[in-house]
Amino acid sequence: MPARYDVLGVGNAIMDVIAPVPDAFLDLNAIEKGAMTLIDEPRALDLHSKFTSESAPKEIAGGSGANTLAGIAMMGVAGAYVGKVGEDEIGQRFVKSMHDAGLDFDTPPLKGRDATARCLVAVTPDGERSMNTFLGASVKFDAKDIVREQVEGSRIIYMEGYLFDKDPAKKAFVKAAEIAQAANRTVSLTLSDSFCVERHRESFRQLVEHHTDILFANESELLSLYRGLSFGDALNALAAVDKIACITRSEKGSIILEGGNRHLIPAASVDHIKDATGAGDQYAAGVLAGHVTGMSWIEAGHLGSRAAAEVISHYGARP
Repeated sequence: MPARYDVLGVGNAIMDVIAPVPDAFLDLNAIEKGAMTLIDEPRALDLHSKFTSESAPKEIAGGSGANTLAGIAMMGVAGAYVGKVGEDEIGQRFVKSMHDAGLDFDTPPLKGRDATARCLVAVTPDGERSMNTFLGASVKFDAKDIVREQVEGSRIIYMEGYLFDKDPAKKAFVKAAEIAQAANRTVSLTLSDSFCVERHRESFRQLVEHHTDILFANESELLSLYRGLSFGDALNALAAVDKIACITRSEKGSIILEGGNRHLIPAASVDHIKDATGAGDQYAAGVLAGHVTGMSWIEAGHLGSRAAAEVISHYGARP
C-alpha cells in the first residue's frame, strides 16, 4: 500500500489555553507559580471562565505529540493525528486547530459527558508559565481508535508515552505497533516524561525492545528507563537493543545511536531562551521530517536541533 501520510501521531488531545495575567491573578485563584498542576473539570471550567474575563486567551491544539505533528506539517511533511476529544465546543476547536495546521484529524469524539482536555496556562509578566491541566476525554483513548488502514498508510507511527498511564491506551499502542510492523512501517516512540517511565518501566522496555524502531528520550527519561545505571552505561544498554535512538541533553545537544555509531549533535545557538516547553517536541519534529525526506541521521539531528532552538526563542510549543 502506498503511504498516504509520512507521519501518523498517536497521543493526547489537549487544548492549550494561554492567557497573559498579572501575578496577582495567581494569588487570587490559588495557582502555584511555575508548576504543572492536574485539576478536575469544575476547576478547569472555573479557571477557563476567569481566563476569559481577565484577558483574551489564545487557544492552540496541544499535547506533546500534537505539537510534534504540527512542527512536522510546517516543514512540508504530510501528517495525521489520532487522539480523543469530547463532544463539546473545545473539542471542535481542537479539530479545527489541527486542520488549520495542515494535519488530518478524524478520530471520533468520545460519547458521553467527558469534556475535552485542556491545559490552562497562566503567563505572568516575567514569562513564567503556570500550567493547570485537566485530562478529561484524552485519557479515554483505546484500541478502537486505532484504524488499521490509517496505520498501514503511514510511513512512520509516532507514539506519545504520556498515554501509558492508562491500560486501554497501552493496548492501543501495542495494536498500532503490531499493525505497523506487519505492514513494514516504522514505529517511533517518545518516552515523554521520566515519572511516567518510572511508573511503567517494564512496559516501556518491552515496547522499546520489541515494537520500536526509533526512540526519542531526554537524559532523565533514559536514566529512568535504565534505573541505577550511569548515563554512559544506560547508553550502552540502549545501544545493545540496536534501535535508532535520539537522546536530548538540553544545552549539551543530543546523541543519536545508529547501529554501532554514536553521532554527537551540538545544540543550535539561540540568543535568548523564552520558553523551553516545546524543545523536545520540535526536536522530534525536525528529526522525523529530516528522516522521511531522505536526510542522514546526522543531518536530521541538526534539523532537530535547529527546530528546538527556534521554538524556545518564543512562547508556545509550536514553531
